[in-house]
Amino acid sequence: MSNESTMIIQRLDEIKTELDFIKEHLVDVDSILTDDDLSALDEAEQDFKHGKTKRL
Repeated sequence: MSNESTMIIQRLDEIKTELDFIKEHLVDVDSILTDDDLSALDEAEQDFKHGKTKRL
């Protein structure tokens, strides 16, 4: 292989390593509750306590 090809392969390996790190530390956006989500959850819990809703 030429020197240029070797450099390209090394750089691609570095990029793959970085991507693997990012994948491991990526947060699932759907698992984070917003303020609106928390408010709705509190409201739903209050409705349940007051008998306005039923457990499925």
